[in-house]
Amino acid sequence: MEEIDVNSSTPLCPSARAEVGNSAVFGVIAGTVENPQVAYLKQVQPLTDELMVLSGSVTPTEVFRIAAPCAETGCQHFDGANCGLATRVANQMAAVSENLPPCPIRRECRWWQQEGKAACMRCPQIITDNYLQSEQLREVATPKAV
Repeated sequence: MEEIDVNSSTPLCPSARAEVGNSAVFGVIAGTVENPQVAYLKQVQPLTDELMVLSGSVTPTEVFRIAAPCAETGCQHFDGANCGLATRVANQMAAVSENLPPCPIRRECRWWQQEGKAACMRCPQIITDNYLQSEQLREVATPKAV
């Protein structure tokens, strides 16, 4: 797989799918099934075929937080200017961190660029493929009609 360009002018989506290509792992899902939390890596790691295999019988986004260049108009959450998912996470989710998490993609992250600290304080609870998510998280993750 192609290595992500963290110096690109396109912001990174911190909740990207593995299959989009040009993606990288910046966190591993830790915690419990009931209370998963992202453990951030010190350095972004390219999403290689070996990492894909390590995810085993689950989707890579059940065990990794993956970043990729924002798809912008190719994404159901993008309204032409902003990421609606970032806005909903920042405004509707409770903060789960008292300090900024040690995130290796912060400078390039669309959520950070758009929502700042509010998104970062909620980011550790976001699991892209979480099949036991709360009703609130399900509602936040659902794109709104524009």
